[in-house]
Amino acid sequence: MTELTMSDARARLADVVDEARVRHDPVYLTRRGQRVAAVIDADDLDRLIDAAEDLADIEAARAARAEIDTEGTIPWDQVKADLGIA
Repeated sequence: MTELTMSDARARLADVVDEARVRHDPVYLTRRGQRVAAVIDADDLDRLIDAAEDLADIEAARAARAEIDTEGTIPWDQVKADLGIA
C-alpha cells in the first residue's frame, strides 16, 4: 500500500497511475495526513463494482425470500385483477 501527498502525486502522476495499474494495489492520496482519494487500476475498479452489484442482488433476493416467508405470495389471478388485465 502506497500513500502520497496530493502535491507529490501531482508532480508524478504518470508514475502513480502506472504503479496502481501494474501492482494492482491502490495508491492513496493524502491531504494534511488524511486519506482523501485513491488511484486504482480501471479493471480492478470494474471488478469491484461488479462484485458490489452482485452482493446487492444477493441481498435483495434474500430480502424477497424473507418477505415471501413472512407474508406469503399473491395468487396470479389476484395480480392480474389488481392490474386490470384479468
